[in-house]
Formats: sequence, C-alpha cells, structure tokens
Amino acid sequence: MASERSPHGATGIGGAEGSNRSGTGTRSGRRGVRNRVNGSVRAVGRALHFPVTGTARGIRKATHAHGAGESGLGKLIELHAVNGAGDVMITIALASTVFFSVPTDEARGRVAIYLGITMAPFTLLAPVIGPLLDRLPHGRRAAMAGAMIARAFLALLLAAAVATGSIELYPAALGVLVASKAYGVVRSAVVPRLLPPGFSLVKANSRVTLSGLLATGVAAPIGAGLQALGPRFPLYGAFVIFIAGTFLSFSLPPKVDSAKGEDTALLAADADHLHGPHLHPVKRPGLRTVGTAVTHALAANASLRCLSGFLTFFLAFLLREHPLTGQSAAWSLGMVAVSAGAGNALGTAVGAAVKKRAPELIVVTVVAAVLGATIVAALFFGAAMVACLVAVAGFCQALAKLSLDALIQRDVPELVRSSAFARSETLLQVAWVLGGAIGIALPLVGELGLAVAAAIVAAGWLTTVKGLIGSARHGGRANPRVA
Repeated sequence: MASERSPHGATGIGGAEGSNRSGTGTRSGRRGVRNRVNGSVRAVGRALHFPVTGTARGIRKATHAHGAGESGLGKLIELHAVNGAGDVMITIALASTVFFSVPTDEARGRVAIYLGITMAPFTLLAPVIGPLLDRLPHGRRAAMAGAMIARAFLALLLAAAVATGSIELYPAALGVLVASKAYGVVRSAVVPRLLPPGFSLVKANSRVTLSGLLATGVAAPIGAGLQALGPRFPLYGAFVIFIAGTFLSFSLPPKVDSAKGEDTALLAADADHLHGPHLHPVKRPGLRTVGTAVTHALAANASLRCLSGFLTFFLAFLLREHPLTGQSAAWSLGMVAVSAGAGNALGTAVGAAVKKRAPELIVVTVVAAVLGATIVAALFFGAAMVACLVAVAGFCQALAKLSLDALIQRDVPELVRSSAFARSETLLQVAWVLGGAIGIALPLVGELGLAVAAAIVAAGWLTTVKGLIGSARHGGRANPRVA
C-alpha cells in the first residue's frame, strides 16, 4: 500500500508542481508578450514622435547657439518666426480675396481702394509709431504681445469679412498692418538689448531675419492648403499662431523692458549731443544724432524698399494679365515670389560673412548692382530677366539693410540706438508704401514699368553715393549734420 501510495502521491505532488510551473510559465510568457508589445508600441510612438521632438530640438539648438540662448536672443528669433508665419497666413487670405477673386481690371481698382483705405492712413500713422513706442521703454514685451493679440482678433474679424465681402475688411486690414509694423519697430529696438558676447547687430539681425524667412517658407504652403478649404481657414490659422506669439512674447528676458542707458534719438544734433546724454531738452525727435553715413545709407535703403513695393504690385498685375512665356499666371507669380524669397534669404545669410567690410561701400555696391539689373531687365524684358531682377533685388535689399544696421551700430551712441532702429524701420515702410502706390498707378507695360523702377533706384543711388564714399574714406566719422 505504501509503495502504491508513494508513487501515486509522488505523481500527485509532481502533477501539482508541474501544474504550478506551467501556470507560472504561462503568466511569465504573457508578461513577456505584453512587454514586447508595449516595447513595440513605445518604439513606434518614439518613431512617430521623433520628427516633431527631433525637429523642435534641432530648431532650439540652432536658435540658441553661440550664446543666443543665454542672452535671450534665441527667444526673439523664435518669436520672429512665429510672427512671420502668422503674417503670411493673413497675406494669403487677403491676396485671394482682394487680388485673385476678380478680373484684372477690377482687381486693380480693388487693390487701389485697399491701398487708399489701409496704406494711406498707415503712411500718416507710421512716423508716429517710433516716437510713441519710445514712451514705452518699460513695456516692450507687453507691446509685442499686444501687437500679437491685436492681430489674432483682427484675423477673426477678417475671417468674417472675407466670407461676406463686407467693408469691415479694410479697417481690419489696416489694423493688422499697423500692429505688424509696431511689432517690427519694437523688435528692432529690442535686438541691441539681447546681443550675446561677441555678436554684432548685423549678425543678430541676420539670424532674426532668417528665422522669419524660413518660417514664411514653411507656413506658405500650409496657408495655401488651408486656403483650398476656404478663405476663412488661413485666418483661423493666423489666429492660433498669433495667440501662441502672445504668450511667447512674455518669455523674453526682463531686460527687454529695461530702459537703462537709453535716450531718444534727435532730429537735430550738435557736438554736445553727438556723444553721451542730452544736456539740453530737444523738442523734435529724429535720426540725425550722427554724421551723414547713417542718413545716406537710410536714403539708399529707402530707394531699394521703394523698388520692392513697386515690384510687388506692378509685377503682380503685369504677370496676371501677361504671364511669362508659356506659363500660367499662377506659375509666373509663384516663380517670381520664390526668386525674391531666395534672393532675400541668400543676402541675409551672406550679410554675416561680410559684416567687417566697410558698410558704406557695401550699400553703394549693392544699389549699383540693382540699378544695373533693372536697366538690363528693362532693355531685354522677358521671363529670365524678370526672375533675375527680383532675385538680385531681394539679395541686395537684404545686404543693404544689414549694412544699415551695421552703420547704426557703429555710429549711433548706445544711448539712442534703439530709438534709431525704430525710426529707420518706420521710414523704410513709408518708402515701401510709396513704391506700391506707383506700381498700382502705372499701365501694365513691362518695359515702361522697369524703366520707372530704374529711375527710382538711380535717384537713390546718385543722391547718396558721394556721401557714402566720403564717409568710408573718413572711416565713418563724418561731421554731424544739423537739421
């Protein structure tokens, strides 16, 4: 009996142990399967998530390189990218409403009305923006955030207006324009406060400008895709972008709001005012705190900015009515836009490499190059010439603007540098508006239009070349001009 029970008991015990081992193995197997499945899911999640996080880390690494992260310049670079993306969304929506939705003759009238209702009041308001913002040295982050949130809600107003075609479109567009330029003025005034060690203003502005151009290039096809869904959708996208920009504005370092060591640029200057704080009260603020180099460079830049406004409107209507040979109107306009953007981006990138050259000579050279390209394009008008002209104009405009920044850095005392940047941006915008008005008024004859464009550039070059070369020969220390 014992011998029979023993095997039976052994078998029973062994069976129970085998059963337990089997259950444990099953559970372990299930856990292993779950772990493998979870690991695979996490791997897939990381793979899908990496393009976003990896891109974000790459962008952050690029914008914060060389001390830009520690100084706060990286935050401004990112904010300007957001600004560029939002602006291009609104531009796409307005262009489709005012320009592409009607026949050419009617579009010219509508754009003329648009310019009259929006640009003309802005031309009067623009000179006020700089002095007004000079009174807010302790609220620059709030001013930038205000410009962002104002455009966010104006985008919603525009979304309703473009659907109904109501008159609200024009005052809302004017508000967007004013808020955009107010942001630009404050941004220019902020850059000197965020320079990393060893950075020059031309290099810092080059980085900031490039971020805006790259963001525009990324946002443009997205805006075009939203436009295909309906005219409101790019404006909804702009609303979201500008809301994000509002919060990002307050991420800038507190020193942006510090006015320590600053003063207002003067309209009239003398030897006492040229270096150091103002000893006497000045009633009329302006840009003439320094010698003629800055004022001549500003005039030369104004001619290029006037050319930019002219080409924007004149070529837009010309190529819509008379597309480039063998191409559609949309393709012709797209090619010109890409050429201009590529030229501008290349000029901005090259600007940092030539920052140590005499800025006056760079301005003289690039304006002369644009003048030559415009004359050649007028004489041999055609698809290739138009594409080359807009590329050269974009390239040279970027280099000229960076050279103007370098001159302001070199010649304008730190006490008034921020104010000088604000005023130079405002004056250049006024020049762009003037060029756009001329482009709208001219008949759609390519050779005639480019001849007028050459005259605009020639006027700017001839009136500034002597003063700029003289300033370069004297090492940029010409006598101050008294208004």
